[in-house]
Amino acid sequence: MHVLLTLPRWAYRGVVWLANSPKTLLIAYSLLIIICGSLYNVFEADTTFGDSIWWAVVTASTVGYGDISPESWQARVMAGLLISIMVLLVIPLITAHFASKLIVDTDAFRHEEQEELKANLRHVRKLLDEMAARQGVSVPDSAGPPEAPSGR
Repeated sequence: MHVLLTLPRWAYRGVVWLANSPKTLLIAYSLLIIICGSLYNVFEADTTFGDSIWWAVVTASTVGYGDISPESWQARVMAGLLISIMVLLVIPLITAHFASKLIVDTDAFRHEEQEELKANLRHVRKLLDEMAARQGVSVPDSAGPPEAPSGR
């Protein structure tokens, strides 16, 4: 079973690596255009390299002007793959990257601030325990999860 999951894990890691860097995403997009344009040029003998790259850009962007369309079955299969990769992978990754940049919580604590707050809470808890011990009062342990609100 472990062997069956190896390929999907590698694919997932590759997608995460791609998604976390705009530079690698742009390089991957450019390579996809160049490779598909070159293959189109091979499959469709009557096109120039420039026209093939133009076809790849138009197809990848799903604009589909229709001025150049594949004739051979190999080029049609490649067009389907190019469109699928763009629509199901590249465009969502670009959108997710921009969305993650827009959704930034400026009020969130940095790691250093969180550590300082935890240290302060430990100190306050220690002082509270010392005061309770001097007065002979027991302080409930608040380290557990909070109780659910009543009435629900």
